[in-house]
Amino acid sequence: MATPESVIEIGSTGVRLLVAEFSSDGKQNVLDRSEKPLPLGKDVFTSGVISQDTQNQLIQILIRYREQLAGWGLSPSQCTCFALSAFRDAKNCDPIMDRILVQAGFHVRIIDGIEENKLMYLAVSDCIKNETPDFKNKDTVILVVGGSTSEIMMMSDGKMAGVHSLRLGTVRIDQQMRSQASSYNDIQRYVQESIYNTKGSLESELNLSDVRQFIAVGQDITLAALHVGRPISTFLWEIDKKDFSDFVKEIQDYSIDECVARFKISYSEAETLQVSLLIYNLFLHLTKAEKLLAPETNIRNGLLLSQHSNENEELQKEFNMQITASARNLLRKYHGDESHAECVRMIAIRIYDTLKNELGFSEHIRTLLETAAILHDIGAFIRYDNHNIHSSYIIRNSEIFGLSRKDNTIVAEIAKYHKGKSVPQDEDSFLMLPRSDRMTILKLTAILRIADALDRGHIQKFNDFSIKIQQNSLVIHTKTSKNTVLEKIALSEKSGMFESVFGYKVILL
Repeated sequence: MATPESVIEIGSTGVRLLVAEFSSDGKQNVLDRSEKPLPLGKDVFTSGVISQDTQNQLIQILIRYREQLAGWGLSPSQCTCFALSAFRDAKNCDPIMDRILVQAGFHVRIIDGIEENKLMYLAVSDCIKNETPDFKNKDTVILVVGGSTSEIMMMSDGKMAGVHSLRLGTVRIDQQMRSQASSYNDIQRYVQESIYNTKGSLESELNLSDVRQFIAVGQDITLAALHVGRPISTFLWEIDKKDFSDFVKEIQDYSIDECVARFKISYSEAETLQVSLLIYNLFLHLTKAEKLLAPETNIRNGLLLSQHSNENEELQKEFNMQITASARNLLRKYHGDESHAECVRMIAIRIYDTLKNELGFSEHIRTLLETAAILHDIGAFIRYDNHNIHSSYIIRNSEIFGLSRKDNTIVAEIAKYHKGKSVPQDEDSFLMLPRSDRMTILKLTAILRIADALDRGHIQKFNDFSIKIQQNSLVIHTKTSKNTVLEKIALSEKSGMFESVFGYKVILL
């Protein structure tokens, strides 16, 4: 029998528990779930902190969940407890995390917006993989409207074209507009203008008018599906565009009490229902999609799936492909040299695989090297001189699907030091990183420098070559008949870090 697994989400409007197990074929079976409303986001957006009363309620909810988990033979240390953006934005989140650990026994992990996108992508793709074959070949938007932010993923031909965490959440809007005593029409105009202001940025990555498939995720969407949608499968609904728009228009005249009575939802859910569905509807009408797909899943399902992704080779491969697709699209956005980037990526991976047994890294670290290789010259968009510094800046301030903030830092550091005589150890900021991160950066930077040197002229000379470790040397044997003097000079300039880190002299034959 499979061992139950559990996850707790601390969100803007409530605290949610999920207990599930995975069958031998990788299918996720829900065993137990609970949800308790909590106005955490309202506190943060009005005062910047989580109030003492809300803190106490949060602790009591978690203690009750601890008792619930005990019935499944699970302890707090066996549960993944995570918090989203509202908790992260609270000025007093650190002492509250300490209180939770001391009083309830849960270690809270804070998840940023891009990681939310990753987890939701896993949840959605798992939910619809057997039901919508068009998911892989149609331009698609996946939208999740939360209390603090709206997470949007854009896919072109099944590959990630862009990801964004927009500061357009239901609780945030409700608090901003309530202070102005605004009507629903005022809120609608505010949301419309906010979406219009982001439209240009989104369309630099994917033309929304080309989108034919719109996937919406969330409790409010599930509620709409129950009333005006039709089921495709057990956990997937479909809603016609017109039916959805009519439903959104109908409920805009409901009071909060009417929403509670008609839809049998909590007061806190009713407060944000109209704004939530309005955001979905406005985004839907930016596309040419005639239907809205509503998978009944959530970020908690995605987190459990992510913990099993290393065990699922197909899922891991698909996920890594989406990371590099997102990086390539970012490079394209900044008009980078895609042929050079692909050549450097290919050479870097060949070197990495040759050293695989010595590196001792996970498959994810290999993907970080691929990402850094694709983006190492992206800073040339700003200025070619010192483009490595500009590359680091762009990477740090961009949203790359599947990369956490820590991953982004590692990729930015690798890009920063891929050229020039300076080394990471010269920087105090580098020395303050954990040792494991420092070694990852050093090893991957050393590999990237060699790969970049082998395409010094940006003309992709080396398509047919072999790499071998012979005694204390990494020997690169190329079958090209072209002159390699330029590459040998580049290697003599850039191989010092590789020899220092790995102890191998690099020889090009």
